[in-house]
Amino acid sequence: MWFDIFLMLMSLFIILISCEFFTNSIEWLGKKLKVGDGVVGSLFSAVGTCLPETMVPIIAILYLGQSNSIDIGIGAIVGAPFMLSTLAFFVTGISVVLFWPKRKSGMDMNINSEAICRDISFFTASYSIGISSAFINIRICKNIIALFLILTYIFYIFLTVKRDKSKQGSIDELYLSVVFHIKPRFYVVVLQVCIALIGIIMGAHIFVVKIEDISVLFGIPAIILSLIITPVATELPEKFNSIIWISKSKDALALGNITGAMVFQSCIPVSIGILATDWRLNQNAVISALIAVMSASIVYFWTESRKKLNPLPLIMGGVFYAFFIGMLFNSAF
Repeated sequence: MWFDIFLMLMSLFIILISCEFFTNSIEWLGKKLKVGDGVVGSLFSAVGTCLPETMVPIIAILYLGQSNSIDIGIGAIVGAPFMLSTLAFFVTGISVVLFWPKRKSGMDMNINSEAICRDISFFTASYSIGISSAFINIRICKNIIALFLILTYIFYIFLTVKRDKSKQGSIDELYLSVVFHIKPRFYVVVLQVCIALIGIIMGAHIFVVKIEDISVLFGIPAIILSLIITPVATELPEKFNSIIWISKSKDALALGNITGAMVFQSCIPVSIGILATDWRLNQNAVISALIAVMSASIVYFWTESRKKLNPLPLIMGGVFYAFFIGMLFNSAF
């Protein structure tokens, strides 16, 4: 058991270092492609760090295909947006508070309110439609909804690129350039992105395996594992990326990383779940989806009405998360 715990902690270290390399390289990728923080945070970073948690349901559903693995895959699909809209928001809000003395903007977050509201609007609409399709028993209707979600994400990419008028601030030197004393050419930037993603995926895989082993050892129920523990592990890249960017007062990147991932998770993995499974959700999965939409809506209405954001509505995500965890443990034990 102690060796499993050691490996779990080592995987956390690997993820953290990889995320530091990833945020550095993804900023440079944006600079090379001459795009702003909106595209870097909501698209490049969001999709890149979504890879670990997206691979879990794909492997479970498409490659394993067993009844138990399909349930775990569906749990991971539903659990990811829940984690992002509750725990990831909470971690981001707490990070603003913790780094407040060294932040240039203090407790006020320097964000693009229009972009954040757009992301959350896409998320709440897409995710609500995707979850609602679980109550439809007509296969052709489910397939149409899955196709609609895929097209929705393509349209989201178009809007994000078209309306991204923000500019990147100052960025640190490219780490590979510093280590090997070479110029930060485009291929060097791409190489660092790939190395960082490999580190993130490897670290997340080890963490998931070891936390599953430890969970089984302590007798934690499968539903808690599939809806909570695995998504927590696979969402670590987004959380670490946001903490790193918040510490550097790059709030637009930090929050865009999360909201962009929310849009991706509500469209692509959900569409895979609809197409590859019967897509029937149990009570806990439906409740987690409702909580995810509620938590995201609070951030949306706060930002839309005030045209700015502070940590309070983000920290509220932790309240929703704690409520759901308490409900799960109460029903499981």
